[in-house]
Amino acid sequence: MKKSLFVLFLVVMTAVSAWGADCSGTVTSLFDLSAQDAGKEVKLWVPYPVSDAHQSVTGIKVTGDYAESAVYTDPVNGNAMLYARWNKGVHSRKLTFSFHVTRHEVERRDFPKTEAAWDPADYARYLAPSSLVPVTGEVKKLADRITAGKTGVLDKAKAIYDWTCVNMYRDPNTIGCGKGDVCQLLKQPGGKCTDISSVFVALCRAAGVPAREVFGIRLGKKEVQDITAWQHCWSEFYLPGYGWVPADPADVRKMMLVQKLSLDDPKTVAYRKFFWGGIDQYRVKLAVGRDIVLNPRQAGAPLNTFGYPYAEVDGAPLDWYLPKQFVYTITYHE
Repeated sequence: MKKSLFVLFLVVMTAVSAWGADCSGTVTSLFDLSAQDAGKEVKLWVPYPVSDAHQSVTGIKVTGDYAESAVYTDPVNGNAMLYARWNKGVHSRKLTFSFHVTRHEVERRDFPKTEAAWDPADYARYLAPSSLVPVTGEVKKLADRITAGKTGVLDKAKAIYDWTCVNMYRDPNTIGCGKGDVCQLLKQPGGKCTDISSVFVALCRAAGVPAREVFGIRLGKKEVQDITAWQHCWSEFYLPGYGWVPADPADVRKMMLVQKLSLDDPKTVAYRKFFWGGIDQYRVKLAVGRDIVLNPRQAGAPLNTFGYPYAEVDGAPLDWYLPKQFVYTITYHE
């Protein structure tokens, strides 16, 4: 038994050997909306990272030929955003946005032995449904089955994390990060990071565990890398008396797919252990929440997520998944 535990320890250390230090570099986003009709007004909103306990954001620079630009905050979720607008009649619409970030690995596992008393009303936003994340019906029935016999927030969240790691899977054919449509995902449990994280969040909320999706973008591991399509979503749950705890079952399933691992492979065991309460330093947090109303308010419907830039031409949204229509690049410089 001792030998087996030692071997597993070595596997864990090998699997996460690239982690454990800070990641520091500059992220530069270049936007060019010049191809849009010159006779129409163009507006752009870009997720704007801010410093917190796990990341330090400095050296922010914004340049371009816009008519106006400012930083605003959405009053519901507290998401900061860079806003720019171009008048009708202009032929060039360019903006460059860069910032330097130092990101730390997060490990939140020194849980208290006794959970603090708490009032669910104080966390109502993180227990409530969103348009694609219900907390009643089949979701509630499933959450009750998963957490049967569990009484505390931590035990319920861990049971849901384990269930999500086992029963969801990463579908590489999913567009972008996925929509996070939980009802559809319970029928077909394959998707990408927003899908897998949203199932975790929905089940947590249905079980009475405050939870939320976090949207960001991965950072590079080389001197210079194109990270335009590196958006990532993970999840957090709130442990009363302790704070927000990261959980990333989506990255567990991604590692399993990329490395062709089975559920019982020792590497999978290592990843499941790490991403329960831990996330690597190769990501920067940009936004939280769903059904986002931007500031200034967009003409289109509330955004399902705000992990990607968003733009409108005379009030009509551009599809950020179509690079010929919505032209931008994001580059990481170590």
